[in-house]
Amino acid sequence: MPQSPEPRHQTRLSSYFTPSLSPRKRTSHIVDLTVDSSDEERSSKRQRRSSASLELSPRLSKPSSSKTHNKADQWRYSQTESTLTEGEPRATSFEESGSLNLSKREALKKKLLFERESSFFIRGRSSANLQVSSPDLTKNIGEDTHSDSSEPEFWETTRAYTNKISKGKQKATPVKSKAKRGEDLGPSGEPWTPLEKQVAKLKHDNPGTLLMIEVGYKYKFFDEDAKIAASVLGMVAFRDRNFVVASIPVERRDVHLKNLLSHGHRVGIVNQVETAALKKAGDNRNAPFERKLVRLYTAATYVDALDSVDMMETQSPPPFLCIVEDRKAGKGSNVTIALISVCPSTGDVVYDEFEDSLMRLELETRLAHLKPAELLCSNDGLTRPTTKLLTELTSPTSAGGPGVRLERFPKLMTYSEAFSFLSAFYTERRNSDIASENLRTGKLIASFTAFSSGLVIALAHIIKHLSTYNVADVLLETKFFTPFSNRSHMILAANTLRNLEIFENETDHSIQGSLLWVLDQTKSKFGARLMKYWVGHPLTDKIALQERVDAVEEIITSSSDKLVTLRQILRRLPDLARGLCRIRYGQCTPQELAILLPAFKKIAFAFEPLQDSSKVGFKSPLLNNIVFALPFLQSSMTELFQTICLKHAADGRKDELWLVKDKYPKIEETRMGLLAVEVELQEMLKTIRKVLKRPSLEFETVAGEEYLVEVEKSARIDIPVSWRLISATKFKARYRPSDVQLKLEERFRWQETLDIESGRSYSSFLDEISQKHYSVMRNAVNKLAEADCLMSLAQVGLQPSGSYTRPVFVDNDELEIVEGRHPMIELLRSDPFIPNTVRMGSSREPRSKIVTGPNMGGKSSSVRMVALIAIMAQIGSYVPATSVRLGMLDSVLTRMGAWDDLARGRSTFMVEMSETSEILQSATKNSLVILDELGRGTSTFDGMAIASAVLQHLVNETKCKTLFITHYPLVAAEIERQFPDEIQNLHMGYTAESRIDGTRDITFLYRLTKGIASDSFGVECGRLAGLPEDILRAASEKSSMMQEIVQVRIARNR
Repeated sequence: MPQSPEPRHQTRLSSYFTPSLSPRKRTSHIVDLTVDSSDEERSSKRQRRSSASLELSPRLSKPSSSKTHNKADQWRYSQTESTLTEGEPRATSFEESGSLNLSKREALKKKLLFERESSFFIRGRSSANLQVSSPDLTKNIGEDTHSDSSEPEFWETTRAYTNKISKGKQKATPVKSKAKRGEDLGPSGEPWTPLEKQVAKLKHDNPGTLLMIEVGYKYKFFDEDAKIAASVLGMVAFRDRNFVVASIPVERRDVHLKNLLSHGHRVGIVNQVETAALKKAGDNRNAPFERKLVRLYTAATYVDALDSVDMMETQSPPPFLCIVEDRKAGKGSNVTIALISVCPSTGDVVYDEFEDSLMRLELETRLAHLKPAELLCSNDGLTRPTTKLLTELTSPTSAGGPGVRLERFPKLMTYSEAFSFLSAFYTERRNSDIASENLRTGKLIASFTAFSSGLVIALAHIIKHLSTYNVADVLLETKFFTPFSNRSHMILAANTLRNLEIFENETDHSIQGSLLWVLDQTKSKFGARLMKYWVGHPLTDKIALQERVDAVEEIITSSSDKLVTLRQILRRLPDLARGLCRIRYGQCTPQELAILLPAFKKIAFAFEPLQDSSKVGFKSPLLNNIVFALPFLQSSMTELFQTICLKHAADGRKDELWLVKDKYPKIEETRMGLLAVEVELQEMLKTIRKVLKRPSLEFETVAGEEYLVEVEKSARIDIPVSWRLISATKFKARYRPSDVQLKLEERFRWQETLDIESGRSYSSFLDEISQKHYSVMRNAVNKLAEADCLMSLAQVGLQPSGSYTRPVFVDNDELEIVEGRHPMIELLRSDPFIPNTVRMGSSREPRSKIVTGPNMGGKSSSVRMVALIAIMAQIGSYVPATSVRLGMLDSVLTRMGAWDDLARGRSTFMVEMSETSEILQSATKNSLVILDELGRGTSTFDGMAIASAVLQHLVNETKCKTLFITHYPLVAAEIERQFPDEIQNLHMGYTAESRIDGTRDITFLYRLTKGIASDSFGVECGRLAGLPEDILRAASEKSSMMQEIVQVRIARNR
């Protein structure tokens, strides 16, 4: 470039402006680079600035005639200022300059449009349409800069800035980037990110599990899990690179988790196992957070918190059930079944082994009692009848809910394999420093050696399975195992539970209107669970039953202060059994511990310790044993309260829990390191005060940001350049010095280390409670549950004077109910229940009764009343009658109602016959059998024949107490004639009045009366149901005609 007489500089914008005649205020224009109609106008404006020969508008091109210029006139446009000085390269002509600048302008326009199309507003457009060569655009914008040598610095700066923006935009745009050579591409065509690779591996390692993966402040679902979560939880799933993703906030995890579990899913919790501060200081600072599966849940293995709103019900959570079947032990279709039921939420373990027939009614009875939420069985070790029953159980319910979850293991262990597995499991726990006494002495290992081979195999499989969910420790104390069936109590069959509405009513399947609803007046949740067990397992041991009834009577009649204390203890107790289980699994929070320990302390110190249970002062040995056992908690509570600070536990401060500082020394070491850093920060504050010359300055905390230096803007203090501005307001600014920032990061690392050590120490403390104190605490809970049930039965007995009475148990085979009432109907209805008297097996009274009578006359209610009073008496409760005398019944068997079982391929009549067959096989001379309208599902003659044959078998062979309801008067008369000393005919009382139009008015008396009812009054029942009158008239005429025919035939046969 030729040398100029003066130093050359880039042409300034001011050189294009000169004073004007009439200065006017510039109007603002909105320039739209995308509108083609304005391209020509913008091109002309660009030409006016770039060429000396540019044609101006008349107003601007007219020379000024004024000799005086104001200050603003200096900035008016001037042609002369834009002319090149001598020695500069020749300027291009108007046409050349215009076309050159137009091409530059078009290139810039394309560049801007490219950046706009790369934004998120046009993500749906294909990548082929978005691939514009960015380097070419940059080249077009900056090419031929030498042709305008007046602006070399401008074009060089523009090119650098454009490249910078272009690179930044490419990073931010969602346009698919080209994968590196050898890099795997995902389903969307984009490379796998490190997080996506981590997610893919987690899903591969956990098949069949719905994973909730912690990512930042959210839990995310990926791929198919996201679609399931979106469907169940009602959220949106969207595609994000290679996965479909849905997410929930961290604080809502448990809410959505329980929702997924209730739909039958197995859910895994994947957490970030690294903290931010420690990761930043580690070697993998550039890698994604390490994530691991920390918890695995199903509906049966999830243990909810003590204060959960979902645990308001008092009944036991559904258990987990393992079934092992031995086909070799039986003949034909008969098998031997071993089962173990575990409720991880409450620690209840029930086991049983039994033989079952083709219909699997014994297994169905146990499933009806236990009501499992999850089943565990062999993949190929079950017979076809068992598989059918379990398939029906696991099918979705009629209400659309999920059925019972079914888990399978591939191969059944042999007895030796199962025994070796159990030995290894219990031996590993025994070697722990805090092992319980039963583990250390070997009593626990010796206890399961007494189990049969089937139970040992079932126990091994259920421990192996529950270990995956970290809840297998519930099986460490075999002394709390409960046999399902033994000689001391009866088992109510599934039919009996349903027909007599023991646990739930038949209308909406709720507890209201059931026998459990009448008897359950408990105050605690663990007491309510024991009451349900008592109701389903009435006692058959007369001594044990007498002790229970004596205890109930003493509670009703006694005024002892100890009973008052027991009632006060039971008030507002948390679910101690659930709390102990959460301690055992390591899931108990400090806040829950602050609730549990004071409750146990109240129990421990409620009574003074005594040397012997007989010194308690009650007549009942049951009450003496309860009060005697509670003070054994005192030593455990004293030790625990000397270790932990409940105030800090209630605040959730795991680092401040321990009253004995040297119990967990690592916590103190970490705390000292943290305090040292905080002291150094205070020393830095002194230096900051000197720098800012403010001796009273203190660190501030604003919006979670700690250790901020706050200064007022009006003070105009010189802030060091190294200080970082964190936030500011109109009047104040907040900074953080760089050395304070480094020290603060070190403080974060110490704090996270303290949190980790505190969590480890707390988990160790929970293990110590579980191993050293669980047994005595669990025993106290069991005793309190027993006391709660006894007081509940006493509350039932405290009905209005004379309404409930204590039953009398006799040695002979007798059942006498005087003025008995139905326990549920009299509570549900406002009108009084008509009482009835039934005597069976007493002097001069037949053991069996045939009940006839009109429809809707109360036959079923009367026989149900007899069965319910007998069951209540053998539970140990007072009963709704004037007096009750009974010998011990070993079972109550019922066959009532009509329904089919299509899932198992059984018609209505087949179900009826199957249940009758099971009754005939199970009944003994001490059983109470109820058969309601047997034989009605087939033809009249076949039905009458079956009813007559079954009744003869029960009377002549089984010789049990039987209540037989029938609408076959011929059968009733014939059987009574054959067995006059064993059978008595009764009917429900009524009065009938005939009208002129041929209809009859029936008045039901609801009284059991001797004799056979002559008519069932089915037509009148149809009238009550609202059948059309013409149909009823035709039915009445037909009935009369058929009755006459039968009477004629009877007379002829005589």
